[in-house]
Amino acid sequence: MRAPMRSSAVWSTAAEPGRRVGHRIEFHASIGSTNDRAWQLLRAGNEGIAVVADLQTAGRGRHGRTWSSPPGVNLMVSVGVRVDTEPGDAWRLGAAAALALLDACRSVLPPASPVTLKWPNDLVDGDGRKVAGLLAETAIVSGRVREAVIGSGTNVNWPRAAMPDELADRATSLCELAGGQVDRVVLLRDYLFRLDAGIAAVAAGQSPVERFRAASWLTERRVEVAVGEANVAGTVAGIGDDGSLLLETDAGPLALGYGEVLRVSPAEGVPA
Repeated sequence: MRAPMRSSAVWSTAAEPGRRVGHRIEFHASIGSTNDRAWQLLRAGNEGIAVVADLQTAGRGRHGRTWSSPPGVNLMVSVGVRVDTEPGDAWRLGAAAALALLDACRSVLPPASPVTLKWPNDLVDGDGRKVAGLLAETAIVSGRVREAVIGSGTNVNWPRAAMPDELADRATSLCELAGGQVDRVVLLRDYLFRLDAGIAAVAAGQSPVERFRAASWLTERRVEVAVGEANVAGTVAGIGDDGSLLLETDAGPLALGYGEVLRVSPAEGVPA
């Protein structure tokens, strides 16, 4: 059953005036891309406005993919912020956002329905089915990251039975894990609260790496990762201090700063 679409006034109740991130909600029944709109607002001097849409017609994910979602059931939101960080530390923004969304999702789920993080910034259930994805885009000025837009898409009230066949085997939703409908406005409010705190911590020089390590679904699992034109196989040893994926391969230890996990299989002692 599809959840009813929300009005702009209802979505606005998730805002907190005076807060940096999420002080205002801009709701669209339909939009091309919430990330594009967040960039427009940021470049016009409007930082921290959360752009929410019931339907995206040109939403995008990592590696230039599109983000597919039916209207009125999921949570798609983007926020633009001004930052000042070294390019090598920009991964902290995406990690902090993933942790904020992870905590918000866990808050609406029973303890028996765990959601964890799949490097670099996906949320998955215990079987590795995707619950949410994040896309952090940055702008570099004079050698430093000065602006960032953080977009996320969360499968909220989208039953697996209603998903396209190509998604149903590798995706799930909060309503499936919770055993019932989830209030998207409540989820948004909690996410923005946690995102505001996470971005402030990064701005203060704190790294989210320890929390990311603790929440990593991939650790000790066998993986195959696409890195550019090559594929690398190994067992995940953890997450590096710089946010890299640490692999033990036949050729020795390897730290991957970027890549796409293509296949995952359990290592000895790790549940499938």
